[in-house]
Amino acid sequence: MSKSQVVELPLVEPDGSGSEAESAVPCCPPITAGELSVADAEKMAAMFKALSDPVRLRLFSKVASYAGGEACVCDISDVGVSQPTVSHHLKKLKDAGLLTSERRGTWVYYSVAPSVVAAMSAMLDLRNQPPAEGSSVAAAGRAAARQV
Repeated sequence: MSKSQVVELPLVEPDGSGSEAESAVPCCPPITAGELSVADAEKMAAMFKALSDPVRLRLFSKVASYAGGEACVCDISDVGVSQPTVSHHLKKLKDAGLLTSERRGTWVYYSVAPSVVAAMSAMLDLRNQPPAEGSSVAAAGRAAARQV
């Protein structure tokens, strides 16, 4: 039986309000702001690659949804793989900057790095960006405006 509970994570509002907004450090410009630099693309690719594995995504979700915002490795390792494999996947998430860890005696406690997740979310946020000229979204918008 798992001891984890689903908890709602704080939202970072696009206007900068919200508890995590002050600590969010954007790593990269929004995807619609222009072409990513090589360095920004490599940084973001490493983060998304770390989340592309189903076991890592489950582990990340377990840590993010654990009551209190941090989880002991002993409480989240029931993902269908061996304990050494869990440690390997947690290390990959930590190396990508998605998790932080703290050793307390025998156990390691993990928590989500909120500023990194907020930065990834902001990079992909398309809600407040005007559609690029020539895109199908822009064309659909122009067509809808002509019909009104």
